[in-house]
Amino acid sequence: MHMRDQRHERGFTLTELAVVFAIVSLLLAAGLYTLSAQTDQRNFEETRQRIEAARSLLLAFAVANGRLPCPATSTSAGDEAPAGGGTCTGAYPSGTGGFLPARAIGFQITDAGGYAVDAWGNRIRYAVSAGALTGCAGTSSLPHFTSATNLRLNGLTCQPNDLVVCRTATGITSTTCGASPPQPPLTNQTTVVAVIFATGKTGNQGTGGADEAANLNGDGVFVWHTPNPAGPTNGEFDHQMTWITAGELYGRLVAAGLLP
Repeated sequence: MHMRDQRHERGFTLTELAVVFAIVSLLLAAGLYTLSAQTDQRNFEETRQRIEAARSLLLAFAVANGRLPCPATSTSAGDEAPAGGGTCTGAYPSGTGGFLPARAIGFQITDAGGYAVDAWGNRIRYAVSAGALTGCAGTSSLPHFTSATNLRLNGLTCQPNDLVVCRTATGITSTTCGASPPQPPLTNQTTVVAVIFATGKTGNQGTGGADEAANLNGDGVFVWHTPNPAGPTNGEFDHQMTWITAGELYGRLVAAGLLP
């Protein structure tokens, strides 16, 4: 009468516990992966909004000052170098490149050093045309786009000739997208006066490929396309980029009464 049914006192076996732990681990991993993907997507969208805001602020600066600002350098505390524009310290393609001049244009999302950053905390990059011009009606003085005086004197016919955006790093040179690139360039050689770009998640990880490296080598040839994982020939790519054309800049300055 005092015998108990042993079946009701049996605990979990090691096999059963292992199965439970495996299921829990899979659920946790799936949840973490989903959370990470959602975070990356939010950061991507936030970065896109930041570089578009930067673009608008650069154009507003041009209307207020009659020129585009110079890039910030690693020692300029987020301000243009030199202050007041002119011959830029970190201009492409003769310099080592530069950062968005957050202080000059009033960009408010910055790191402790005063530099504009993307959603991953990487400093936003900025290049402005400072080299040779083409199409000028007469003699021209450089720099053109970062000097209000030169921009007025040189006139509206002057076009940039040192910045270009390609679809791939394959076949590019230090000055062009190459004689026979696999795909046509996104812009021609006489269109772009400024490029703004963010290095995204791979800016912290250092896992980007050849297309990303082309944006960080200090020349005036840039690459942009939709994001790629690590598999394609030119490696992982998650840079985000926008640019300002000469026509748009001149149009804003004409509308503001600063040109011709």
